[in-house]
Amino acid sequence: MRADEVYARRFPEAEARAKDALWREIARWLQRFVPRDAVVLDLACDRGYFIRNIAARERWATDLRDMRADVGEDVHFVRSDGLRLAEILPRADFDVAFTSNYLEHLPSADAVVEQLRVMRGLLKPGGRAIVLQPNVALVGGVYWDFIDHKVALTDRSLVEAAELAGLRTERVIRRFLPYSTKGRLPRAPALVRAYLAFPPAWALLGKQTLYVGTRE
Repeated sequence: MRADEVYARRFPEAEARAKDALWREIARWLQRFVPRDAVVLDLACDRGYFIRNIAARERWATDLRDMRADVGEDVHFVRSDGLRLAEILPRADFDVAFTSNYLEHLPSADAVVEQLRVMRGLLKPGGRAIVLQPNVALVGGVYWDFIDHKVALTDRSLVEAAELAGLRTERVIRRFLPYSTKGRLPRAPALVRAYLAFPPAWALLGKQTLYVGTRE
């Protein structure tokens, strides 16, 4: 099963473009965890929604697919399996490593822990790992509506995996974003901004967990 075929079917071109407007607002909110002088890595970047919209001194992105045309010329792109990044990228070189809606695609729980361990190894001491992840405890059975989902993760199992990988948990927001852009997250940027500024709405609509951990 090829990832490019799956994603082309799942997210038509017009919908993919609309996601960029949403991510401008999400990245603006996440900027509180990302110093503007940071070296930032977006792991499994897809079309680069996060990395194109986050302010940083130096921006890097990786994906199993060739996404160079999407992430932009000012982003350093490396095509790689995320589990092999320790062999390709410099260790202890990044201030922030981010990934979104990726860990559930890995083949096993062991692979999830290993991927987080790889992320930790790429971070400088004091660097942050940021994970945005659908929470099966909140989503329920529709978690499995995507054929390439393989590992079920909750906020608790995500924390456990991260700590097994050697990260120190800094913050967990159990309910943050709705499950997907096909769901109930408002599309207009002003409404997305309003949603992010009003945490009581997260308690109603949030189905994805935000995890922030640090390398000590």
